Amino acid sequence: MTLKRKLQHQSCVPCQGGMRPMDSAEAKAMLASVPGWELNATATKLCRTFTFANFMQAQQHAVRTGEISEAENHHPDISYGWGYCTVVFYTHKIGGLHENDFIMAAKVNALTEA
Repeated sequence: MTLKRKLQHQSCVPCQGGMRPMDSAEAKAMLASVPGWELNATATKLCRTFTFANFMQAQQHAVRTGEISEAENHHPDISYGWGYCTVVFYTHKIGGLHENDFIMAAKVNALTEA
């Protein structure tokens, strides 16, 4: 099973504060497992903008992303408008990236593959 498929089938583990976030090298290594996603300049956030044919498709994607995020108790920042939905994951408690963020990115990617 590839890392991409493995992440998609994992569940988020509760993240307590005080943990060390991934450093830039770790985040860049994990990035290959979530096609289409990008790191911000400081490698502390994971972002992807999905494009759609209209507003309703973008809104539906935002809602489905919210549903799986709530189920995993790991919540992104989501913004959407006509033809786009932007999703940003990072772990608020540690101020950076954790494996959970990549798990969620893989799950959101699976929504568009279905």
